[in-house]
Amino acid sequence: MIRGSCCCQAVQFELANPPSFVGTCHCSRCRKVGASTIAFVKREDLKWIAGKDCVQVFEPVAPYIYQRSFCKICGTSLGEILSTEESFPISANTLDSDLGLVNQSHEFVGQKPSWYEICDDAPQNEGHPAEAKT
Repeated sequence: MIRGSCCCQAVQFELANPPSFVGTCHCSRCRKVGASTIAFVKREDLKWIAGKDCVQVFEPVAPYIYQRSFCKICGTSLGEILSTEESFPISANTLDSDLGLVNQSHEFVGQKPSWYEICDDAPQNEGHPAEAKT
């Protein structure tokens, strides 16, 4: 099992399998909510241990469509952990163990701030990479 949690440990979950994809989004919205590096997980692999009721959802304002979730106690960004989709992104920072995975992609690199330098060889995309939700 792969364990995950928020900073205060109120939210705890397990994944039966490693994420299928890890990538970094450089858009201002993902940076502001603290979920720039995301890991795509399958809904069937997610098991709640504690704190599902501690998850607060931020509803997007148009033109944005993706909800963002946070621990309502400590504020840890949880990505889209309450999604009903078959595969969805969670904040990679919530994963408690090293999975041996590397960043596979960068998206919205045109919105990347000048103070951040991309230091890996992962493909860089101006928008969403086509394979991100597989």
